[in-house]
Amino acid sequence: MTSTLSLILKGSLKKIKKVVIFLYIIAIPFSNIYSMNNPFYKTYNTQFEIPPFSEIEEKHYMPAFLKGMEEHNSEINEIIQNPEKPTFDNVIIAMERSGDILDRVSNVFFNLSGSATNIKLQEIEKEISPLLSEHYDSISLNPDIFNKIKLLWEDIDNLELSKEENKMLEESYKNFLRNGALLKGLEKDRYLKINQEISKLSVQFSQNLLAETNRFEIILNEDDLNGLPEDIINLAKEESEAKYKITGDNQYKDKYVFTLHNSSIFPFMTYSKRRDLRERLYKGYIMRGDNNNEYDNKDITSKIASLRVEKANILGFNTHAHYVLDNTMAKTPEAVYGLLDKLWKPALSRAKSELQEMQSLVEDEGQNFKISSWDWWYYSEKVRKEKYDIDEEEIKNYFTLDNTINGIFETANKLFGLTFEEKFDITLYHPDARVWQVKDKDGSHLGLYVGDYYTRSSKRGGAWMSAFKEQSNFDGRERPIIINVCNFPPPSKDKPSLLSFEHVTTLFHEFGHGLHGLLTNTEYRSLSGTSVSRDFVEFPSQVLEHWASEPELMKSYAKHYETGEPISDELISKMQKASKFNQGFANTEYLAASYLDMDWHSLDTKEIQDTKSFEKKSLEGIGLIEEISSRYKTTYFQHIFTSSYSAGYYSYIWAAVLDSDAFKAFKESGDIFDVNLASKYRKYILEKGGTEDPMHLYRKFKGSDPDIAALLEDRGLN
Repeated sequence: MTSTLSLILKGSLKKIKKVVIFLYIIAIPFSNIYSMNNPFYKTYNTQFEIPPFSEIEEKHYMPAFLKGMEEHNSEINEIIQNPEKPTFDNVIIAMERSGDILDRVSNVFFNLSGSATNIKLQEIEKEISPLLSEHYDSISLNPDIFNKIKLLWEDIDNLELSKEENKMLEESYKNFLRNGALLKGLEKDRYLKINQEISKLSVQFSQNLLAETNRFEIILNEDDLNGLPEDIINLAKEESEAKYKITGDNQYKDKYVFTLHNSSIFPFMTYSKRRDLRERLYKGYIMRGDNNNEYDNKDITSKIASLRVEKANILGFNTHAHYVLDNTMAKTPEAVYGLLDKLWKPALSRAKSELQEMQSLVEDEGQNFKISSWDWWYYSEKVRKEKYDIDEEEIKNYFTLDNTINGIFETANKLFGLTFEEKFDITLYHPDARVWQVKDKDGSHLGLYVGDYYTRSSKRGGAWMSAFKEQSNFDGRERPIIINVCNFPPPSKDKPSLLSFEHVTTLFHEFGHGLHGLLTNTEYRSLSGTSVSRDFVEFPSQVLEHWASEPELMKSYAKHYETGEPISDELISKMQKASKFNQGFANTEYLAASYLDMDWHSLDTKEIQDTKSFEKKSLEGIGLIEEISSRYKTTYFQHIFTSSYSAGYYSYIWAAVLDSDAFKAFKESGDIFDVNLASKYRKYILEKGGTEDPMHLYRKFKGSDPDIAALLEDRGLN
């Protein structure tokens, strides 16, 4: 979650105390609202101030949210009522100090609602999200607090502020403007309503998607499993046994269950010889949110897009994309489309060549069908084996989850001197979660790193980094508590958790975000860690992916789960030769999703769109071939309808230009762990957070502007 000041700058609530107490006085006894037994009401008396998860109950969330908003309002009112001349300390710093209770409960609740949700948490999320939107809107739209900030901004040259203080004031002023500080009357009222409605719709979208993902499954007999690896079969068997144990339903007895969770569907799509079952599972995946049932997301997405157009117009922007991109490195929709266009033609051309190779294989096998989208994983894997003599199942045997965790820790140790000590005396929110204390090269405490790696039905899909506590220095040295959440296959009865190399790079990616959060060293939490431009935030995560496949590192962490033997030079060589394989597909499906995101958010009309027709027109417009689907279709594109990536999914490829160029510097130095480069990378990128312009920071690190040539070479698109 973002810090209090960041949230202040995104919205607030009008007369929150009266509204909230009125709404909940019947449901919650008055004494419970202010009960001091609530663990969120005081600073945590725990190791490293980690949330006391064993004490936190569902009944604590709503009272803490209510009390937190009330106290936050009181603190903001004190700033407004202060009769002294506005200063950086009595306005900006005072705002940064406000909202402690609200920060604490938000950081825990929204982390758990994504990784360990249940019906009660989902009900609370539906109730609290629009109230929080209203709460923060009331602050960002309060003319009295904005006038104080405006006075400071107009006098900034005379305030003798440090560079970081300058940035804090600049971001405060700019974000108040971007969040409607100048709005009045009917426009202001409508803006408030739009934010609340978007908040409600986004929560509903997310919960619908989780329900759709969990409700679809295929139940198979043993003779349906032809081609599947043993470990995938065992996991499907354990899934069936678990469901039988919970439900007592005989349909699960002695069966095998495959689901839409990534750790289940994609191995099935890659290895199952049953084309009919691949089609069935694939269509279940791409039809999520598009089944004309209670969990349908088509109307929700079109309404969100319409509301975003209206909101952008109220704020003086032509489209939502113009509004979002105005505060990024890209700056304009034209710049984003320009980058996508540079990559689309070579990516699509490469994908068509890959398709021809697979179609030829089908014909060589004596089959008489045209490759479809549900065939791509299966036949691309067969082509890869034929061309490179490489088997994904053989690779997985070397990448247990524990081995790969050792790999990310060794990378951090060799680059920055960090050490990681797993802690077993700290209670976490779920038995799957683990925690490590992170120490700097001088032995000092840097923070806690929490890992929650296994897929489960209470966790939304994908992988992400977040924080239970942000870093800051201005009121004493506060070190962060960072969490990585993934969806990897859990251990089976006979094997540990074995990762595909795609899973390996996912872990390195999220740990790259984690290092951004752990190594940050700013005065103010509002500028710490990943509080940077959306199209810069993926740079630290993506650059770390490059180390995962480097032979020098891989030999130290990739060890066979049975024998303990390090991965061989021969297998590494095969992996390197195959590294650009299927890049046409990978880049095309990603770029298609980026275009779809930009098209939705470049709308300049509030008219409600027919979601399916709009998506069809968008993808046909770029010439996407029918054998490839967009990585995300509209009704399950969670990045852009519930997260902060609207008009921002392009960020991954924008940051890829930076990460390829940056890693090239390490390679050209002759040492991928070059101490000088690592030190500069830490100093100018990881430690700085959002305290300076990102391109300025990149130039300080690299000494030059990024060059797209390295990206094209990395992906075989040159």
